[in-house]
Amino acid sequence: MGRFICILFLLTCITCSAFSQRTLIYCGRLLDVKAGSLTSGVTIVVEGKRIAAVENGYSDVLPGDSVIDLKSKTVLPGLIDMHVHLEGETSKDEDLEMFLLNDADIAFRSAVFAKRTLLAGFTTVRDLGGSGVNTALRNAINQGLTPGPRIISAGKSIATTGGHADPTNSYRKDLMGDPGPADGVINGPDDARKAVRQRYKDGADMIKITATGGVLSLAKDGSGPQFTDDELEAIVETARDYGMHTAAHAHGAEGMKRAVLAGITTIEHGTNMTEEIMDLMKSKGTFYVPTISAGRFVAEKAKEEGYFHELVVPKALSIGPQLQQTFGMAYKRGVKIAFGTDSGVSPHGENAKEFGYMVDAGMPPAEAIRAATLTNASILRMADRIGSIEAGKLADIIAVDHNPLTDIRTLERVVFVMKDGVVFKR
Repeated sequence: MGRFICILFLLTCITCSAFSQRTLIYCGRLLDVKAGSLTSGVTIVVEGKRIAAVENGYSDVLPGDSVIDLKSKTVLPGLIDMHVHLEGETSKDEDLEMFLLNDADIAFRSAVFAKRTLLAGFTTVRDLGGSGVNTALRNAINQGLTPGPRIISAGKSIATTGGHADPTNSYRKDLMGDPGPADGVINGPDDARKAVRQRYKDGADMIKITATGGVLSLAKDGSGPQFTDDELEAIVETARDYGMHTAAHAHGAEGMKRAVLAGITTIEHGTNMTEEIMDLMKSKGTFYVPTISAGRFVAEKAKEEGYFHELVVPKALSIGPQLQQTFGMAYKRGVKIAFGTDSGVSPHGENAKEFGYMVDAGMPPAEAIRAATLTNASILRMADRIGSIEAGKLADIIAVDHNPLTDIRTLERVVFVMKDGVVFKR
């Protein structure tokens, strides 16, 4: 009887092996983002959506296995962009589009931008403000209806009346109305709490606020504070109650300082950040998302006659060029850096240009890559699932031709993309 059971067990093992669905990825060089070093000749074993093992050498192929040969490539985890806007892209006609496009138009276009972002190697993104189509896009991608990165959606950004992200800025009066918390416009702590709860009800994953004026909104001020302390505290406290982290668009120093003191998770842009604010961010554990790509893009486009509205041009020319310098100062002072581009202001699919700008400003390549992997995964509370290539994590894997530790701009030319164990670019 015992012999029969043993034979049956062996036959079962052989049968299971024959029908296994393993994918072996042969990596010429594998980047360990934690150590910032490369290992040659490694096999990543993928089963379903997850990494089953990471093995030294090129593992033997068993019956049922498939092999992806990346022996001439450098392999690393899928990248994470903490600041995108997948619903649109800056253009000359952007101001008119809000009157010309229906939600369905925006949705079909956003699917194109999402695919472009994924094929550029970004397997997870944080969408920091749209109409709510961004949340629907997240759901469609999760359901496998359209290809794209894993989306952490803020839904509609929260603003104050007349502030950056008030959707009716510069409308004529009969169209302007008086948008409120349901539209993401607040005045006072009660409105602030209601707006956060509405975002939660709408299915948002996190909260984005516009703590100061902005560059592309049709308003004169691009840097003044736009929330009071009690409004900010109500937003952060309510978001925390609902398990959501927070992000604050901020260019000017005072609005930035108020947001940091209120406990905001990340500061976006941070153009006029002072040394006082940098030290405050260090003490509070606040992360900085620099978005240098957007600053460079708008500064360049502002030089083209008629590209931007006359209210936008002076802001783009003054704020845009400052971002890279501010980033360099913040990095050297020890502020915690997260990777984010503001793609949608700058073109989708060119997200990896940010790496070059960060390195040019003084950040070593290994740290820039770590900002777009481990750091961002930690902020999103997803470090157990994404951000590095380890057994048990989701199979988000990309490859490039060269060594990004010596040629950071090779990340602008991703040649292989796998997300959740599915190959999207090969």
